[in-house]
Amino acid sequence: MRLWSHEIWRLGLLAGAGGLIGWFFSAFGLGLAAGMGVYLYRHLRRLRALHRWLTRNPQAEPPAANGLWGELFDRLYRYQKGQRHTQERLRTTLKRIQESSEAMRDSVVMLDQHGDLEWWNGAADRMLGLRTHQDRGQHITNLVRDPRFVAYFNARDYRDPLTLPSPIDERMVLQIQITLYGDDERLLMARDITRLHRLEQMRRDFVANVSHELRTPLTVLAGYLETYADNADQLPPRLARSLAQMQGQTTRMQSLVNDLLLLSRLELEQSGDDHAPLDMSELLESVRHDAAALANGQQQISVEIDEQRPLLGSEQEIRSAVSNLAYNAVRYTPAGSQIVLRWKACGPGACIEVEDNGDGIDPEHVPRLTERFYRVDKGRSTATGGTGLGLAIVKHVLLRHDATLEIDTRPGQGALFRCVFPEGRLVSRRLNHDA
Repeated sequence: MRLWSHEIWRLGLLAGAGGLIGWFFSAFGLGLAAGMGVYLYRHLRRLRALHRWLTRNPQAEPPAANGLWGELFDRLYRYQKGQRHTQERLRTTLKRIQESSEAMRDSVVMLDQHGDLEWWNGAADRMLGLRTHQDRGQHITNLVRDPRFVAYFNARDYRDPLTLPSPIDERMVLQIQITLYGDDERLLMARDITRLHRLEQMRRDFVANVSHELRTPLTVLAGYLETYADNADQLPPRLARSLAQMQGQTTRMQSLVNDLLLLSRLELEQSGDDHAPLDMSELLESVRHDAAALANGQQQISVEIDEQRPLLGSEQEIRSAVSNLAYNAVRYTPAGSQIVLRWKACGPGACIEVEDNGDGIDPEHVPRLTERFYRVDKGRSTATGGTGLGLAIVKHVLLRHDATLEIDTRPGQGALFRCVFPEGRLVSRRLNHDA
């Protein structure tokens, strides 16, 4: 404020002096204009010095000046120095980011809001075949043309990664994850998981082969045990009890082998060949009948149908998933419990629910329930004859039907297993039961 006061006083003095001189020569207006002209000339000189400084050599010291112009030059110079320091820090940070990205084994690709390539590291050259000079500005789907990637990119649902072979080497398997950031820009990261993919394939083949090879000797063993069991009344009591235990364990091993073979088939085979509209009322009633036979009157099992649209899927797989949920409810709820099999609307889609009012499950176990062989209570699971693969089968069946499994349970408050299917899995028309 003090500088502005001085500037106003300077303007007043020059105008007054010019007017006084003009008045002395009987030309007051001309003198006043001359005083104002001197003031304007002074500002034009400072403005010219500012322009020359900013256009010719902005890195140099600002022009010497006093008053308001001196303050303005000093502030501009300090601001300019701050900007240079900020730019230098940003350049250093960006250089370190680029160097660290170049050192990464994973591919990093930056895409603009249109999906065009802006920047990528060296690993992207090796995995995706990107070329620095030719491909900048190209759309990513022009270079990675796999239909699965194009659908994944356009769907804009990047919660789960995508696995597919490299566009330049089919022997290399990549896991691709896209992240949205900034103004609808995308960061694409690709990881070479060829070794993990091969190990996983070996595991699947091993489980499938071993399970298949075990089926024949177990069938033979079960056949001989059944033959001996027909004559159990002629055996000593101790041997008869041993024979019954061997039969029970053989049956359990057969169930385990069958579940492992089913899991292997779900993992290895393509889905969709046997998909058809399913009458959920009929399917759930059939599962209820089987579960009631297993319960042997100890639990009450009912079916509720609140959704009339059929489900498009594999009857064998859906029946297997619902049966596993229903049988688990029978095995792990006390006598007198109520179990409900339900088909109802869930938002735009629909869901299958299996609900019981039994003992419930501690929430700490819920994240691991769909793992193979995971048991909440190992002793109780062994006693009920479970294989520990039921919920793993349910998870794989739902994945093949674009569905998700939700579990809501608390100790002492029962358990609710919900299989949520998207709207695209529902058939709009109702099945004609009279046909």
